[in-house]
Amino acid sequence: MDLLNFENPVFTVYVIAASLMVLKVMGQGWMTVHRMLKVGGGWASPEDLRKGLINKNPEPSQLDVNDYVDRSRRMHRNDLENVPAFWVAGLLFVLADPVLLLAKALFYGFVAARLAHFVAYATEQSHEVRATFYTVGSVIVIYMAVHTLWSALV
Repeated sequence: MDLLNFENPVFTVYVIAASLMVLKVMGQGWMTVHRMLKVGGGWASPEDLRKGLINKNPEPSQLDVNDYVDRSRRMHRNDLENVPAFWVAGLLFVLADPVLLLAKALFYGFVAARLAHFVAYATEQSHEVRATFYTVGSVIVIYMAVHTLWSALV
């Protein structure tokens, strides 16, 4: 466990990248809430139609799918499908004691790929554009998992 401390620069780089991804995932949730409040709709559950401080004039149409809100919700779901694998693979990769330059390229490469995916999704780029950034991040996570597995086996 000597590798899991801030004296290890690989761990420090991981902590920075992982923390940025925590902020991205949590921020995406807040972006969805902001969009729901902005349009007064796109609510997800029937109980959201109860009158309250936020929803003073509930109406059934507020449960209709709103693409502006749903786009953010889909981006959030995509993060939740991809970022946890990075957190796990990245931490295990730190334990494999990789070269710092490789770790920086992979950790920051994943962060850049996820941010590029966010921009592509938010600006309604084609699936091919989004898939390119997804693929970069996915290959990074797969590489880290294989590298770690190989290190553990040899």
